[in-house]
Amino acid sequence: MPTESSAGPEVMQFPPPLSPIPYSPGPELRDAMAKCPVTKVKAPDGSAAWLVTGFNEVREVLIDPRYSRALLFAPGQQRWGVDLVAGANTLVALDPPEHGRLRKLVAGAFTERRIRALQPLIVATVDELIDGMLAGPRPADLVAAFADQLPARVICMLLDVPMEDADRFRAWSAALGGDWNRPQEEMLAAFISIGGYMTELIARKREAPGDDLMSVLIAARDSDDKLSETELIEFCGLLLTGGYETIAHELTLSFTALCQHPEQLDRLRADPSLIPGAVEEMLRYVMLFSGSAVLGRMTREEVCLGGVTIPAGETLIPGVGAANRDPAVFEDPDRLDVARPPAAHLGFGVGAHRCLGAQLARIELQEAYRGLLTRLPGLRVAVPLSEVPFLSGQVVTSVRELPVTWDDTRSNEL
Repeated sequence: MPTESSAGPEVMQFPPPLSPIPYSPGPELRDAMAKCPVTKVKAPDGSAAWLVTGFNEVREVLIDPRYSRALLFAPGQQRWGVDLVAGANTLVALDPPEHGRLRKLVAGAFTERRIRALQPLIVATVDELIDGMLAGPRPADLVAAFADQLPARVICMLLDVPMEDADRFRAWSAALGGDWNRPQEEMLAAFISIGGYMTELIARKREAPGDDLMSVLIAARDSDDKLSETELIEFCGLLLTGGYETIAHELTLSFTALCQHPEQLDRLRADPSLIPGAVEEMLRYVMLFSGSAVLGRMTREEVCLGGVTIPAGETLIPGVGAANRDPAVFEDPDRLDVARPPAAHLGFGVGAHRCLGAQLARIELQEAYRGLLTRLPGLRVAVPLSEVPFLSGQVVTSVRELPVTWDDTRSNEL
């Protein structure tokens, strides 16, 4: 494969143009993936980085200490996407060992017991939302009626956040995960608003603590002095926005993908026991992040990655979505197969920064599909798939609305 020193890498505009199917690789990205697992890219502002698309190469970037998150947050460094406004002392911006200190503290709030205790509440929330869809007009908007509502309500339950405030943090989350070309000032304003909101909420929780995750984190701060006040505020803000945005969009995008493969949707309807495995397959198949990219890294030293020599101090963008389509790892990777044997996809990341909420996300998605497919017979998109209004240029691929309908047969109760 060509290296920078031997052939000079091609430069691709980032994010690449949307595919006709926005959650799949577009022609430019596919071309880059086929040529080399590492491609030099240029952002709209002219800054340059390296997009990593091979599975093994992405995995290396995510687990190898030569690739740093913290270096990206040094003063004066160029950052991309939501990294533009992320706090330098937040969990997502730190390297070990400091990252490990914080992660150990907050991981205690994501115990199996706490997450499993939420499952009946998630099931009840799914039922309530479907009841609302059944009672309302058709077609219904799956985004507004269900996909936006479920993760927002779950994160409110987890943190004991007033549900009436959900619209506010959804707007903030959309600003942070929105247009690649959004002015940094707008993103920063949303980030500051989240911090102010969390400061007020933490003060109220100190006065009346409960058994919620936020109270656990406040106790770690106040009783053991193991979290700084800034760390506490920023981590709660990260949970509030991160726990909503990705799950909402994953749900709508994966359902759209299933509707483009009706034989797979029929298999799930006929055999709901396939749902847990199908969720893993959809996490692999759906490219949630525009250009397939997630949180960046910076090289600590010169490295050779995928046959490309990259100097120290260069920004890398791990293309998780592209890696999950790597034919060297996944047989026929562009085929959606709800019965595909379990595979180690990178949908939740890997290594020190693996998603803390992975198990919660799995439960939400599984129960969402169990409810939708058993209680809404024949659920389907109510417009031609070519007319689904995908939002272009977003950091997180999303759908503005998704009109759906279903058969008039009496719905089955779970």
